[in-house]
Amino acid sequence: MLGMRKVVVRLPAKELDRARAWYAEKLDLHPTEERPGGLRYVVGECEFALFASTGASDGSFTQMGFEVADLSTTVAELRQRGVVFEEYNEPPLATKNCIATIEGNYPSKGSGEFAAWFRDSEGNMLGIGQPF
Repeated sequence: MLGMRKVVVRLPAKELDRARAWYAEKLDLHPTEERPGGLRYVVGECEFALFASTGASDGSFTQMGFEVADLSTTVAELRQRGVVFEEYNEPPLATKNCIATIEGNYPSKGSGEFAAWFRDSEGNMLGIGQPF
């Protein structure tokens, strides 16, 4: 029933103006559409929305991910913009310079994935991956 539908991500924001500024400054993303209490972003063929919410994510899991061709370069560029990356050192997940190597992740894309994670201004956990 839903297999032929478009999937979109919705992320909560306690302070929508703060979130808008953070996504613009740190990720160079700008809303393509606005409504009271919500911002819609289009990235490639995908979209996500930030919505005003009194609730918040605890940020303990990846809520949205981006796939890139060169993770090291992307991480370096985002660090220059002030993005703070997570570090993990508990097996099975360990990062080196904020990047984890995950073997066997999504075999249809390759033999694994390089991955990094950071939080937005609202505490939402975002990930970046590069299949290898």
